[in-house]
Amino acid sequence: MKELGIINSLLINRFTENGAYLALHDGGEVLLPKSYLKGDEEVGQEISVFVYTDSEDRPVAVTNRPNAILDEFAVMEVKEVTKIGAFMDWGLPKDLFVPNAEMGKNMEVGEKYLVRVCIDYRTDRLIGVNKYQDFLLEDTQGFEAGQQVQALVFEETDLGYKVLIENNFEGLLYKNEVFEPLTLGEIVRAFIKKRREDGKLDLQLLPAGREKYEEGAEKILEVLKVRKFLPLHDKSSPESIKELLGMSKKHFKQSIGQLYKAKKILIESDGIKLV
Repeated sequence: MKELGIINSLLINRFTENGAYLALHDGGEVLLPKSYLKGDEEVGQEISVFVYTDSEDRPVAVTNRPNAILDEFAVMEVKEVTKIGAFMDWGLPKDLFVPNAEMGKNMEVGEKYLVRVCIDYRTDRLIGVNKYQDFLLEDTQGFEAGQQVQALVFEETDLGYKVLIENNFEGLLYKNEVFEPLTLGEIVRAFIKKRREDGKLDLQLLPAGREKYEEGAEKILEVLKVRKFLPLHDKSSPESIKELLGMSKKHFKQSIGQLYKAKKILIESDGIKLV
């Protein structure tokens, strides 16, 4: 079935007490359950749906979009682990099944993992695959230092946070350069720090150079507009600065220096405030 796992625009063929039957490209039909109908639909009307299989492996259409469709990645939480695999929450009534053979590591209930939606061509069912490395591209020559990218945070390690870039490349945000809380599944704006000799990408959350300090200065100004005064100065501990502003002490000092030169703030013995 060519419609399986993707968003389709299908025509309503007929209505029954169970819902609306939509026309498939091969001449067959798929049920859109009554709970997904607004009540004003008509025969011949085109409707956008996602097609997958229900708990009895029958094709079914839904109007809501899952966290990921065919060939896309998403960070999903494990709802149940059985002898044959794990069931993931991907935003639909029927959970996405990850067979044991497709796990990169043993999964635990309540934990989150990066999963790609695939078709098991032996059974013609949608499954999840946690062995994400099998789908990544190794040629990262198209990336340059300073380039802005969208990054999906999918795993925390001792070094930092692993991220997925453009659904095809893996990158790393080093923990000692992350000064704000990150959650698995979050999409963040990041910048290429460097492309290593092995082709892997190191990233950072702030742009390099002068623009970095401008962004930090802007953040301090926004906080001061609300709080009027910050009990932070160049003698404050790195822990206090990180707790209040989510940035390093070096970044803080550079930012308040810029604001002071621009006559935006006053630096007093016990903190800083707006001019």
